[in-house]
Amino acid sequence: MPPTPDAHRALPVGPDRGRADACPGALRLHRAEDGHLARLRLPGGYLTHHQLLATADAADDLGDGEVEITSRGNLQLRGLADGCAAELAERLRAVGLLPSDTHERVRNLVASPLAGLDGRGLGGSEISSWVRELDEALCAAPWAAGLSGKFLFALDDGRGDVAALNADVTLIAVGGGRALLRLGRARRGRTVDAPVPAALAAARDFLDLAAGRAWHLREVQDELPEGDVPLPPFAGERPALGAVGDTAVGAGGVSVGLRFGRADSAQWRLLAQALDQAASPHADAVRAVRLTPWRGVVVPGADAAWVPRLAAAGFRVESGGPWEGVTACTGLPGCGKALADVRAQAARAVADVPATGLPVHWSGCGRRCGHPAGRWVDVLATAAGHRVTVDGSVRDTTENETAEAVAEARNAEWRRPKK
Repeated sequence: MPPTPDAHRALPVGPDRGRADACPGALRLHRAEDGHLARLRLPGGYLTHHQLLATADAADDLGDGEVEITSRGNLQLRGLADGCAAELAERLRAVGLLPSDTHERVRNLVASPLAGLDGRGLGGSEISSWVRELDEALCAAPWAAGLSGKFLFALDDGRGDVAALNADVTLIAVGGGRALLRLGRARRGRTVDAPVPAALAAARDFLDLAAGRAWHLREVQDELPEGDVPLPPFAGERPALGAVGDTAVGAGGVSVGLRFGRADSAQWRLLAQALDQAASPHADAVRAVRLTPWRGVVVPGADAAWVPRLAAAGFRVESGGPWEGVTACTGLPGCGKALADVRAQAARAVADVPATGLPVHWSGCGRRCGHPAGRWVDVLATAAGHRVTVDGSVRDTTENETAEAVAEARNAEWRRPKK
């Protein structure tokens, strides 16, 4: 069991680090240039059929008619009207998407989206159980409300996909209900027999140690205990697109990608239809799609016949190609801090000079919201054009030069000292 609330000294309400944690939530809406924004935490990225339909309805009735997947497999609604917060909360509660008003921003749990579906990794049903158990334990612990809205748990089935995200607390399944516990970016972990209580205790110990001076474990990495099990490099491989696994033996499903992580409500409802007709991956599984931290969606148990239907609706259903790994922040006109409409610029660059290779993220300002983990090409809007950076090498470009520079950077064709 996790430690009782009085097992540690009193903790601060939340980290300050000189400024407030401004992460939006389902109740704390963010005012943007295109209206209010709500961020819905979805532990494991799981959304049931009714929840898919409810979020599509909310996007249509209260927002701009689209939904957006974040880099943590959560969901955003944009363009929300003034005064809609109470109605949005009521809709979310009705379908189980708001189990705790006090803890709704700290339910940041990513999980291996193909766990139990493709024959790789360990403990498919284990991972979904850990997601449910950890979410319930977080919401039941009063002290957990003190975690930052940026604090992240990762539950990896052993394949090393979400472990590569360098979450604050990572559990890596090793079989038999046990896991390796990794703290921050540690190169060593320790074996734990009770994974969820261990993860919760690690978060509590961090709050005690950080005392409001950090949001993430990596910020106090040197002060954390080192494990005794060396950890291998994590591949961080995103789910392949199209049909995955083998539905003939009760597993498998369909994996799709979304350009810039956005889908309109009609596409969202089509996913709900695919889920409604899908086979359950295992007997005790909750029937739910799985939103991925790579801004895709996995529909467990969906038949391969759904692949062409989803492709016709505008989803990406084939891995590779120039759109693979292309992401961007909101940019103009949705964000007042942005210097450019980076999504439009990214789309033009993909069309003008198609390229593959490293992930690339386009940012409208220096905050670089939503950038990927690991190695990636950084494209930052500037007053004169863009600054393209990869592995410490930098190139300043005009608008007309950017697409070619990005293509070369994605293929690691240029290097020069960082300016």
